[in-house]
Amino acid sequence: MLSQAQRTTILELNTQQVSKREIARVLGISRVAVRKVLRANSTAMPELQRAEKAEPYRQQILELFDQCKGNLVRVHEELVASSDAELSYAALTAFCRRHGIGYTPPRPAGQYDFAPGQEMQHDTSPHDLELGGKKRRVQTASAVLCYSRMLFFQCYPTFRRFDCKVFLTDALRYMGGAPTRVMIDNTHVVVLRGSGREMVPVPEMAAFAERFGFQFVAHAIGNANRSARVERPFHFIENNFLAGRTFRSWEDLNQRAREWCDKVNSTYKKHIRAVPRELFAVERLHLKPLPAWIPEVYRLQQRLVDIEGYVALNSNRYSVPVDWIGRRVEVRETRDKIEIQLDARRLVTHLRIAEAEHQRVMLAEHRPPRGQRDARPDPHPEEKAIVTAAPESADYVAGLKQRSRKVVTLALRQLLRLVREYPREPLLGAVREAGRYGLYDLDRLERMILRRVTREYFLLDGEPDDD
Repeated sequence: MLSQAQRTTILELNTQQVSKREIARVLGISRVAVRKVLRANSTAMPELQRAEKAEPYRQQILELFDQCKGNLVRVHEELVASSDAELSYAALTAFCRRHGIGYTPPRPAGQYDFAPGQEMQHDTSPHDLELGGKKRRVQTASAVLCYSRMLFFQCYPTFRRFDCKVFLTDALRYMGGAPTRVMIDNTHVVVLRGSGREMVPVPEMAAFAERFGFQFVAHAIGNANRSARVERPFHFIENNFLAGRTFRSWEDLNQRAREWCDKVNSTYKKHIRAVPRELFAVERLHLKPLPAWIPEVYRLQQRLVDIEGYVALNSNRYSVPVDWIGRRVEVRETRDKIEIQLDARRLVTHLRIAEAEHQRVMLAEHRPPRGQRDARPDPHPEEKAIVTAAPESADYVAGLKQRSRKVVTLALRQLLRLVREYPREPLLGAVREAGRYGLYDLDRLERMILRRVTREYFLLDGEPDDD
């Protein structure tokens, strides 16, 4: 079919008295096509009047579309199998597209312009990488200044409110100032209630923003284009920074991420036709200065020191002096440290383990000297009660503590129950026999006691006594 430009050219050449043969030769078309255009004497494209092959099956297509949950591949398979329709898959999809069946026309995204220092966008995204020789998923937190496109990101095992404050503090320090607002995507880490313009931040996060002089704002739910400045770099991070790289530790990962940001921010970007670092030289003048003193972000918790002299935090255990056992302590968790404080004068500091690794961390000063053992603790209350009630079982109790497969406390409780519930003579007889053969299975000991009780206390008339 001839285009509108070709039709216009044919009519113009005809007015210049150019022959039909020459027009056809110049345009590389047939003389029949030239004659049709001259006969119509119009540059308008003729409307194509042709019935659609899928039109007779419209109702069936609508029904199959619901049954197949919008999968047009399955709709085409079922349509061809259930009828004599000679319809290609391309014809079916074109028909559905023209008639709006399962198809929403695209809408233009628009364009957002930002003044220097006006907005920074923040978001997180999960990524897979190799850390410490293991494949694992991390949460990548990113922040981008909207005017200069300055990028900063870090990775965390989880991303909760504490991690958010740590990241934003590092990001603002990296930028050297704070913007007027920080755009988020309605994350529960910041949002207390509402969404979009009605979003109300958590008081803790609102106070954090007030300290630096910015305000949290959120875009409408589903309007991801509003935060495109920070959404776009995630693909770049995954396919450039993470591609082919392995990391030894969290410190190594985040240090190399910072170095990569320095390199990327100094590189020319085609989509903005500028270098972010050069644009940042202008934007930095419009950022709000950081406070003279920025307090370290911390998370405060209360803990009891366990009987082994450790404090449990995030599935890891940190040592304290043994004289703190059973005492309540205050645990202050920062980005790099764990501070355990008993009172104003006694404080223990550990390096923080970034994730739950079920590790025990003991400082050298908390380790008892080699060769010195703690004084033997007092006997268990159950042991005292057993020996008091049945002094003859003392040797069996000592062997039970050494050779029982159960926890000592539970074994002693079970033996105390046997002492209290069963007659003395069958009990002591069974204990002597069990001690002679080295039997410390208390369930078996109880069966031995029951056999003796049966023989001695439940003999029927006329039944001989085995003893």
